[in-house]
Amino acid sequence: MTEIFPVQLDIGDKAPDFDLPRDGGGRIRLADFAGKPLVVYFYPKDDTSACTTESISFTALAADFDKAGTALLGVSPDSVKSHDKFVRKHALSVPLASDEEKTMAIAYGVWREKSMYGRTYMGVVRSTFLIAADGRIARIWDKVKVAGHAEAVLAAAKEL
Repeated sequence: MTEIFPVQLDIGDKAPDFDLPRDGGGRIRLADFAGKPLVVYFYPKDDTSACTTESISFTALAADFDKAGTALLGVSPDSVKSHDKFVRKHALSVPLASDEEKTMAIAYGVWREKSMYGRTYMGVVRSTFLIAADGRIARIWDKVKVAGHAEAVLAAAKEL
């Protein structure tokens, strides 16, 4: 296995570019959001408890993010087929990018070593990035706890 040294992004850094397949077909790119703030939330797996709660929370606040002029994007290593099922099952409105090759997760530094029950493995560390209209990172939330997170991100988006 090739060892991956995680990227460490900081506030003020230019957001890494991406071009990934998305739920419902087509592709989604950073350039699609040029000139508009964007929230990118990375989550480990479709249809698991915390990931579902997080995605439902962002969906519930989607109109408020829209009023704040901020777009939303969820990203996980799941397939487009998995995303489509997840969206239908939970009536999600947030676009979901499929990062099966983990290129975006690696570029954003969220594909890292994790441990559970004494076992270590590589996986997505739940993280969120608020990207300002100029394409630079305005805020980073690492190792996110889901409760109240979408609301905290909305408050930060309103401050841009």
